[in-house]
Amino acid sequence: MTPRQTLKNLIARSAYTMVPGAYDTLTARLVEQAGFEAVYLTGGGYSRANGYPDLGLLTLSENVRFIGLTVEAVGIPVIADADTGYGNAINVIRTVREYEKSGVAAFHIEDQVSPKKCGHYEGKEVISLGEMVGKIHAAVDTRRDPDLVIIARSDARAVEGLQASIDRVNAYLEAGADVGFVEAPQNVEELGIVARQVRGPALVNVFEGGKTPMVPASELEAMGFRLGIYPSQTHRAAIRAAQTVLAALKEDGDTRRVEPDLATFQEREDAVGTARWRALEEKYMRS
Repeated sequence: MTPRQTLKNLIARSAYTMVPGAYDTLTARLVEQAGFEAVYLTGGGYSRANGYPDLGLLTLSENVRFIGLTVEAVGIPVIADADTGYGNAINVIRTVREYEKSGVAAFHIEDQVSPKKCGHYEGKEVISLGEMVGKIHAAVDTRRDPDLVIIARSDARAVEGLQASIDRVNAYLEAGADVGFVEAPQNVEELGIVARQVRGPALVNVFEGGKTPMVPASELEAMGFRLGIYPSQTHRAAIRAAQTVLAALKEDGDTRRVEPDLATFQEREDAVGTARWRALEEKYMRS
């Protein structure tokens, strides 16, 4: 099966699939090596990896380059963040073309005003229901591979309330989206309502510090969610680890006291498959 077909099968089963986030291609490889069945390329993570907040500051071409490199580097399905589709319905057409060429297995598109904000920031605005339905139609009509999964996200919870957000997602599913994503439910009760009322496979966004409470995977599965993205945990871990190493280096003049917590030289090489590339070099460069 292709990665797209693999992801569609994961969504079709009744089980819940955890999809850790990656903020760069190396992290995506680590997700795969840890045994997860899919990886999520978070737009917020990629923004922060480039020194920007999650405010829609990166362009379509910048994000597609990141996605393409990552799809090439892993064998598991890649779910990518397509923000608002980078504009209106005709911008969505261009976005879907570029994302599909990248090889991504799925992407999500949201109903925020462009440029968007992180789904857990204050001050979000949403476009009209009719405009977003048109953007979903544009996405569905543009994709060439029917196995490419379109995830429709609504950020209307903070603006119009929970029920309006659910109603929007159901309208997007009716327009042809494959998975529904209500962003930022504010308590466990709301999560349960979303899982029950979304009329299609439902995705949940899981991380500490946002508006949605952390809920164990077993409970989310029991509610009925099919996919859970975990966008920021790996990035937060990397930030703290780098701060710890840099503090030791600054204070001690070396990193010996933190070396036991660092990957070894060989583990670093294993993470990027150096032995495989050296073997290919040997195979093709024989005289």
